[in-house]
Amino acid sequence: MPKKRVPYFNYNTVTINGHQYFKAYAMNADKKLIIVYGKTIDELCQKYEEAEHRTEDDLFSLRSPTVKEYCEKWLLMQSANVRSTTLIDYTSKVNLHIIKPLGHMRMTDVTADDIKLALVPVSQKSASVFKSVNILLKCIFNSAEDSKIITYNPTRFLSQKGGGIPQKDRESLTDEQVALLLKTIRDLPPYVFVMLGLYAGLRREEILALQWDCVILDTDAPYIKVRRAWHTESNRPVIMTELKTPAARRDIAIPKGLADCLREAKEKSTSEYVVANKEGGPLTYTEFRSLWRFIVVRTAKPRKAKKKVGGKYVKYMLYPQLGEMARNNGKVQYVLDFEVTPHQLRHTYITNLIAAGVDPKTVQYLAGHEKSKITMDIYAKVKYNKPEELAKALTVAFDQWKKPTDIKQKDQDGE
Repeated sequence: MPKKRVPYFNYNTVTINGHQYFKAYAMNADKKLIIVYGKTIDELCQKYEEAEHRTEDDLFSLRSPTVKEYCEKWLLMQSANVRSTTLIDYTSKVNLHIIKPLGHMRMTDVTADDIKLALVPVSQKSASVFKSVNILLKCIFNSAEDSKIITYNPTRFLSQKGGGIPQKDRESLTDEQVALLLKTIRDLPPYVFVMLGLYAGLRREEILALQWDCVILDTDAPYIKVRRAWHTESNRPVIMTELKTPAARRDIAIPKGLADCLREAKEKSTSEYVVANKEGGPLTYTEFRSLWRFIVVRTAKPRKAKKKVGGKYVKYMLYPQLGEMARNNGKVQYVLDFEVTPHQLRHTYITNLIAAGVDPKTVQYLAGHEKSKITMDIYAKVKYNKPEELAKALTVAFDQWKKPTDIKQKDQDGE
């Protein structure tokens, strides 16, 4: 016989529709009384305990921070361990892709389905962004689980693979494209920026932070010292001495063409920055976009544009044709039949070093790559993407193999 349960709470009986029930009062998470009924004492005890467990779960959930609150706390904890630029990147992705869709929810209420739904719009971004957001979600919820904020981790089976739009392999500019680009912008504001990218391989943040004290021209072998990095916070430029990686700190020998370009620019400059705004300070993000627009508007590529109609700006698609003059600017002609990005300038520099026979370790140093894998991946694509180059490599690799006729001849000679 099962042992009869003895209530540890006050109860009484009540008659409903001619039937007797046992009745007790329990407290919910909002500190309001709820009534529990049972046909027997055992049933009443079971339902009372179930009500208590629900109250405990509800109280735990109420004590749990919202996703927004915990994400902000997590970002604050990361600030002691990561670079400020990395923290800015984390903050941007967390605000846009985690807090925006999930911020109002309690950490304990987030399910695996909620996470998957939040990742749907992220899957339309690049594969690298998708991977980054996945990692951030796992880090945040793993931290919450370690701190006993949650008992169930909805990111436990989250996969970084297969999401986002794969990036196309970067293509370097051809010699003809470089010549046309430089001719097109020779007397325009982005010229020095483009020269630094093409002939020194500097990153955008390294070019925009470059000051004249790091441009050494009065020597037989002119060079550039990479010591600062540019980034923006709320469109305001911030110049840092903390670089992307330790390998980014380097001295780069520069060719005569770039040295002459920089000497000419220095003579005209009234700023400590090589690429400066009208006031002589570093560029804001908006100012950099305006600088690069001198190239974009000369490119014969379909793109979105806007025009003023009835006092309001209306967006429309623009289909420039090579050789045409721009409709809204008679001084601008569409002369570039290829796209150019700031990073493409640097990629062209690295590609040309490899094509010229510079050894991978030297290329790694000049490019400021921390990991040799990055350099070697580019090296392999550049060196062996042509049949003639691959044929040379195969010939060298298999030259040591003896022909069957040679081996047979040796056996006959008794060697």
